[in-house]
Amino acid sequence: MVTIEVAGQAMVLLPQKAALLPASHTLLIADAHIGKATSFRALGVPVPGGTTSETLAGLAALAARHEVRRIVFLGDFLHSVRSHAAATLAAVARWRAQHRALQLVLVRGNHDDRAGDPPAELGFEVVDEPLREAGLALCHHPRPLAGAFVIAGHLHPCVSVQGRARERLRLPCFHLHAQMLVLPAFGSFTGMHPVRRASGDRVFAVAGDAVRELPT
Repeated sequence: MVTIEVAGQAMVLLPQKAALLPASHTLLIADAHIGKATSFRALGVPVPGGTTSETLAGLAALAARHEVRRIVFLGDFLHSVRSHAAATLAAVARWRAQHRALQLVLVRGNHDDRAGDPPAELGFEVVDEPLREAGLALCHHPRPLAGAFVIAGHLHPCVSVQGRARERLRLPCFHLHAQMLVLPAFGSFTGMHPVRRASGDRVFAVAGDAVRELPT
C-alpha cells in the first residue's frame, strides 16, 4: 500500500487495484466490467469462466479488510447489455445480499451508457459524472475540471518494466499527473493500455501484493 495526499486528504493506493479514502470509509473502484466474459461467450468467443465471481470476491475482501462503508464505482460496472444474463445478475444479487449495509454509488461510464444501469433491486445510487465531494471530482473519463482533483478510470493504465534478463512485464498502475489520478481497471478480465508519462507525473505500479512508485 502507498498513501498519497489528494485535495487535502489521505488516499491509500491498494495492490488490489483500488483506492481507499480512509476518512470517509470509501472504496474507489474503476472499470469492474462485470459480465465481460459472459458478453464475449455470447458472441461465440471462448474465454475463461468465473471472472465475475473473482471480481465480486475481491470486492468483498476489500470491504471487510478496510471497514468500508461505501463503494464508488468510477464507471463501467457492467460491461454490456449481455451482462444482464440471468447467471451474472444472480451472482451480483447474491453478493449484494451479503453486503446490504454497503452504500453503492455508480458514476456512469461509456459502457454503462450501453449496458444500462444496474437493476434497481441492487440498491445503487447512479449518477452522471462528475460526482463532486470534498474537493474531489469522481469521474469515469479522465479530464481536467476546474477547482477539483479528478479521480477517474477508463484508460486501464499500465506500465512496462524490464527485468535483469531483459524480459518485459506489463503491470497495472496508478497514474498521477497534474490534478488527476487514473486508477487501474479492477475487473479480473480487462485489458491494459500503456501510460504516456509526462514530466512531473508519478506512476505507482501494482506488482503482486505491493504498490511501488517507479522512478522517473
